[in-house]
Amino acid sequence: MNHLPTREEAWNLLCSYIQSESLRRHVLTVEGVMRHFARKYQEDENEWGIIGLLHDLDFEQYPEQHCTKVRELLRDNGFDEEFIHAVASHGYGLCSDLEPVTNAEKVLYTIDELTGLIYAAAIMRPSKSVMDLETKSVKKKFKSPAFAANVDRELIQNGADRLGLPLDEVIEETILGMREIADQIGLAGEAQ
Repeated sequence: MNHLPTREEAWNLLCSYIQSESLRRHVLTVEGVMRHFARKYQEDENEWGIIGLLHDLDFEQYPEQHCTKVRELLRDNGFDEEFIHAVASHGYGLCSDLEPVTNAEKVLYTIDELTGLIYAAAIMRPSKSVMDLETKSVKKKFKSPAFAANVDRELIQNGADRLGLPLDEVIEETILGMREIADQIGLAGEAQ
């Protein structure tokens, strides 16, 4: 990767394209989980975090061109093709023909949907928190197609398979990543 912006530069770019608070919360969630997984894989936490932060850069303004328009936006902002591929491949098979190949790409592909399921499971809890959420609870929700029905479970399973990890481990690591940023994304619950 040639030039990676600072976290602040990436956030300012994001805010110029995304106004929705819920979408901002989603990308912050994905960023936090990407940073968690980067540490697990002993890879560049900042790079993975910025990939997660900017993965939906085009979604609010160009929903019909999601994962396509982002390539142009990132090129125009000086990102290299490696970074652009990492971002655009998260929509593989849905809105992108770029297959996730690197660990960062496979993780992003998998957790993008999974964070939504975990978020929904957490806010249904009496604590409204991810801090006391357990893998088995999320797995139960995963198996219930009526719960968070818009979450693509097949994609999540496909992602876990691409990572060569059991689904339970991917869920557990994603929860742990979300716990690290629970206060930023509104899932810390009552004072701990």
